[in-house]
Amino acid sequence: MSLTAIILLAIALSIDACVVSFTYGLVLTDNKFKNAFSLAVFTGIAQGIMPLIGFFATQSVYKYIEPISKFLVFAIFIYLGIKFIQEAFEHDKEIPLCLDLKCLLLVAAATSIDAFGAGINLMLTHTKILPSALLIACTTFIFAFFGYFSGCCMKKISTKFLETIGGLILILLAIKSLF
Repeated sequence: MSLTAIILLAIALSIDACVVSFTYGLVLTDNKFKNAFSLAVFTGIAQGIMPLIGFFATQSVYKYIEPISKFLVFAIFIYLGIKFIQEAFEHDKEIPLCLDLKCLLLVAAATSIDAFGAGINLMLTHTKILPSALLIACTTFIFAFFGYFSGCCMKKISTKFLETIGGLILILLAIKSLF
């Protein structure tokens, strides 16, 4: 996978964390820096760890799936892209609005599940995992941190746009994987 594709992947994966942080910023206005930093650290670390888990889990079965790896990459990215777009238009999303350790761990886990699939794709495309996971983690940290402050400042902006863009990026990466 090219550096540009990895950057686009990192941006797409970080959008969930950005949207959650944005939502927290809309509601929680005390301790802004602490809240933004906590959300960014937990989601960034989780987004960095999940691709590693997906990557190394895939290594053990790679010889069996290598002949169809291009199509698996396509299918996973298409699935994730459609999922992002569907979630953008779901109503009544529940986000636990607390910032204790348990809630931070739940938010981190919930926003990083897609990164597991990305780790599988990174393995199937023979992409170096450590720099990719680090880029995904750092991008998520930045998006979550600034997402919180954006929520504090812009109380009326819809998050549907961001999630839809993330989904479209993943679908474009899926199409690119076939060539």
